[in-house]
Amino acid sequence: MLTAFARAFKTPDLRKKLLFTLGIIVVYRIGTNVPVPGVDYRNVQTCIDAAQANQGLFGLVNMFSGGALLQITVFALGIMPYITASIILQLLTVVIPRLEALKKEGQAGTAKITQYTRYLTIALAILQGTGLVATARSGALFQGCPVASQIVPDQSMFVTITMVITMTAGTAAVMWLGELITDRGIGNGMSMLMFISIAATFPSALWAIKEQGTLADGWIEFGTVMLVGLVMVGLVVFVEQAQRRIPVQYAKRMIGRRSYGGTSTYIPLKVNQAGVIPVIFASSLLYIPALIVQFSSSTAGWATWVTKNLADTGATAHIILYFFLIVFFAFFYVAITFNPEEVADNMKKYGGFIPGIRAGRPTAEYLSYVLNRITWPGSLYLGLISLVPTMALAGFGANQNFPFGGTSILIIVGVGLETVRQIESQLQQRNYEGFLR
Repeated sequence: MLTAFARAFKTPDLRKKLLFTLGIIVVYRIGTNVPVPGVDYRNVQTCIDAAQANQGLFGLVNMFSGGALLQITVFALGIMPYITASIILQLLTVVIPRLEALKKEGQAGTAKITQYTRYLTIALAILQGTGLVATARSGALFQGCPVASQIVPDQSMFVTITMVITMTAGTAAVMWLGELITDRGIGNGMSMLMFISIAATFPSALWAIKEQGTLADGWIEFGTVMLVGLVMVGLVVFVEQAQRRIPVQYAKRMIGRRSYGGTSTYIPLKVNQAGVIPVIFASSLLYIPALIVQFSSSTAGWATWVTKNLADTGATAHIILYFFLIVFFAFFYVAITFNPEEVADNMKKYGGFIPGIRAGRPTAEYLSYVLNRITWPGSLYLGLISLVPTMALAGFGANQNFPFGGTSILIIVGVGLETVRQIESQLQQRNYEGFLR
């Protein structure tokens, strides 16, 4: 591995891409520590140091922003608006015929959809920025902190609008930085920024577990967390790499005097075909009722039930509902992203067939059958991995600080594997020696 890194930095153009990516990452991390105008930074730090942040409601967004959300910085919203916009556009592509037609137009249609995603990202950033400012002004961002209501001392309309505009501009800058990495750096830009945001929260979370531990000054809890984390990383790598390869044979075709085709290939169906999207969907859906209760300040029976059973991540109802939502969204997302009938039609058009299966509808039914079979273990795996932060360290009472959560570890492993693959492929292109040196 060290030899591969040395070879990467010895290759001039690859070294330039790696250094450019590192430079963008530095700029991004600086932006996550620059406070928004109008925020009393000392009061924010007081509430954060007291460890009284409402992680139950804002933990997911705070994780994707690298801890910038609770510090109310320029990049407080992070890449969450872009992720949400991308998911919405992907879902609408199946529903709206115009978007589906754009998707089939190739590069021009993809550019149009990317432009729509940018516009939707800005709209969502304005909405989420307004909600964050309103939450910070009311003191609900840090429940129980004595200076929570003094985080935004000046609550005039001008200061509020300035804060929202600053956060929206920060989201646009994050989107631009991600696209720069994609164009001129290594890996997918948005995935890389997401990777850095999550990895940045690991040291503080691990040290918090050590500080809060009671066995051998917290070292036993710290070691247990590291051991569980390593086991989870190994399990996630194993499952993420697992795939069912369906063999495909292409018949020979005579065009003039030349024959084409006759090759053998396969369709790779991953066990976790949906990736981390079902976890994000389920988390976002469960946060909505708790946010409604928080903003409504209602004391009715339904509000009490929601606070007790849905807002509390350790409640039995929350755990069961979270698990079933992940399983449901795994099947739902696979169903809208992989169309067996379309794949079967394309195979038939180019003379491909699965050995032992007739082309056309029987091929589509066979692909659908195999996809359902492998989606079950994939969805159950996602549900179990996502429940680890809630259940793994419950005996130590440190489950809220467990850094190796389902969403974070899936993103870390997935982005890491993809980036390593890209570096390896570029190294092979530039250092291929063949049989003769």
